[in-house]
Amino acid sequence: MEFGWYHEFHRQVEGQSDADAFEQGFEQVEAADRWGLDVFWLAEIHQQARRSVLSAPMNVAGQIAARTKRIKIGTAVHVLPLNHPLRLAEETATVDQVSRGRFILGAGRSGNPRGYAAYGVPYSESRERFYETLEIVKKAWTEETFSYEGKYHSFNEARAVPRPYQKPHPPIRIAGASEDTFPTLGRLGYPLFVSVRSGSLMGLKPDLKAYRDAYDEAGHPGHGEVYLRLSMHVGDDDKRALEEGEPSIIPGSKARPTRGAAPKSRRCAPPPMPMWSATRSSSAVPTRSSTGSRNWRPSSASTASCSSSISARRSRPK
Repeated sequence: MEFGWYHEFHRQVEGQSDADAFEQGFEQVEAADRWGLDVFWLAEIHQQARRSVLSAPMNVAGQIAARTKRIKIGTAVHVLPLNHPLRLAEETATVDQVSRGRFILGAGRSGNPRGYAAYGVPYSESRERFYETLEIVKKAWTEETFSYEGKYHSFNEARAVPRPYQKPHPPIRIAGASEDTFPTLGRLGYPLFVSVRSGSLMGLKPDLKAYRDAYDEAGHPGHGEVYLRLSMHVGDDDKRALEEGEPSIIPGSKARPTRGAAPKSRRCAPPPMPMWSATRSSSAVPTRSSTGSRNWRPSSASTASCSSSISARRSRPK
């Protein structure tokens, strides 16, 4: 099983400065590396200034590569339709090189139409743009030079410099949200990212079955890989974890079913998912207020925002 930390480099207090939000996030990255977590996952969030400063995940990923020695660096997720594919191939390969093969590409389309509007990209084109961009990135990663003629991008004898440290390329995981996405990703043989932000784990069962069935029918090796993102607060004991985490996690989970959820989604109808809690060893991570004063609190750093989550890989039962 793999355990990671999903992070949005969020603002934890009203009016927190950009510089302070970045410094706080990097302190938590370094703590995650010390504590032995497997992966640090970076979001890509646009046009939500009060929530997050993480609009350029590859720039942040390069900083993480320089500040850490062991932990893997992933995107969760890179919004492919809003990125130029050749530039994305080169930037991700750069992080893979400087981290000596610690990069993982998590890719998706995002459900935030405001970001698309700001970039002048119609959300109706997001699916086509996603798969076209992904195909180009893989060609740029694996071929010395490549040509491509697509609906949105064309290349003639282009070359990505550098190419990735990992061969043939870094691992790729793709986010599944809409019901039709699950069998599609199964047929294509990609590992699956799924975020349990509302509803319940049982609500995922039909989607995961559709993914597994399509994966097996396509003849891919194994049974596919599924990675779950669950909101979690870590405290000294269950009582403190609930007391500290509830003010942040529960209001966020109640609001999510009404924010951009697909009307026919199997996972948006049930009541909000109960908060997960866990105990921890006696360690803490420093965070900063908007004035720069240092505050200490439990290591999950999720009491002020539900954007910090634990991602865990679930293997198929034998």
